[in-house]
Amino acid sequence: MTSMKSLRWLMRKKSGLSDGGKSSFRMKQLPFMAVVCTVMLFIVYRTTKYQYHQEEIDKKWSLWGKAEAYLTTSQKLKGLPRGIIQDSSDLELRPLWLRSNSRSKSRDYSNRNLLAIPVGIKQKHNVNAMVQKFLPENFTIILFHYDGNVDGWWNLDWSSKAIHIVAQNQTKWWFAKRFLHPDIVSIYDYIFLWDEDLGVEHFSPSRYVKIVKEEGLEISQPALDPNSTEIHHRITVRARNKKFHRRVYERRGSTRCSDASEGPPCTGFVEGMAPVFSRSAWYCTWHLIQNDLVHGWGMDMKLGYCAQGDRTKKVGVVDSQYVVHKGIQTLGGSDHGATKVSKLKKTTTKQGGATVDVRSEIRRQSTWELEVFKERWNQAIAKDKNWVDPFKRRIRKWRSTH
Repeated sequence: MTSMKSLRWLMRKKSGLSDGGKSSFRMKQLPFMAVVCTVMLFIVYRTTKYQYHQEEIDKKWSLWGKAEAYLTTSQKLKGLPRGIIQDSSDLELRPLWLRSNSRSKSRDYSNRNLLAIPVGIKQKHNVNAMVQKFLPENFTIILFHYDGNVDGWWNLDWSSKAIHIVAQNQTKWWFAKRFLHPDIVSIYDYIFLWDEDLGVEHFSPSRYVKIVKEEGLEISQPALDPNSTEIHHRITVRARNKKFHRRVYERRGSTRCSDASEGPPCTGFVEGMAPVFSRSAWYCTWHLIQNDLVHGWGMDMKLGYCAQGDRTKKVGVVDSQYVVHKGIQTLGGSDHGATKVSKLKKTTTKQGGATVDVRSEIRRQSTWELEVFKERWNQAIAKDKNWVDPFKRRIRKWRSTH
């Protein structure tokens, strides 16, 4: 009997030791599990924070131009209540006073577009014809006076309805970078940044806008009449039997364009004389414009990167609404790379006692800017290790399927 009790006591003791061993093991596991949980929580926190940050960036892009897109992260605005912050503006003229019954009525700025033109008094007649086409069709007009002459325009009926900005001997891209900031032009659906020497007899702004909306063209231009004085790229020439086109086929000369062509100047290309940008495309393009490279050479080859997607689909030339490029040189000659120096009218000026050929100097400056722009683009690619050229991937995919 005593032996049986002893045996039971030993069994209980053994069981107790076993349970104690497990408890001890569990106690030892607790610090390790706490560390694991802490690490996992930290990973989840960082991932959530990153996703939130990315969503805020996407929201900033998608809501660009809307008054609700508050700059909540800016320390410079922390002294203001959110409801009073307005992070955008426009180029609409406002009256000095309103009648009491009109003050509460807010003006509708939907479906509004912008026409911006660099102008000189020598092109007054042609610019007048252009503005009279656009102004009645819900367009805001801004004139960049590069010759300093504003007084010569006041006798035109519409002149007081336009915005006039003056800066002596400055280019279209200089003006655009400084006065067409995305937050300033955010209410406009489309920005027409045109040269002053375009004939618009066969052009309807409203029909043009309707076409680019229907076809989803983020960047576009009207086709050029084949009889235009200056044509530099065949893709810009009007196709008589089409409403619009996105690519051109060329088997002659140094540039060969076919179905295999996936980039400028065969497809995804518009020229700098008459580009039209959607709101989103202009947001990107404005950031592409180099502040110190005022002639804009080389940009036309890169505009497709701002097309908000596939440039072979979202960039196009509208044939049914076309213009005539008259190729009249006023501000230092044509600002297009294909123009031959021999075609430019020679203009001289005195500088430091020496006679300088202005147009040749401008052409030399433009060529230098082109090389600088190319170098900056290549350097930017080399430094940004996270950037992937979307169009190179498209070319490889096309080649692999053919």
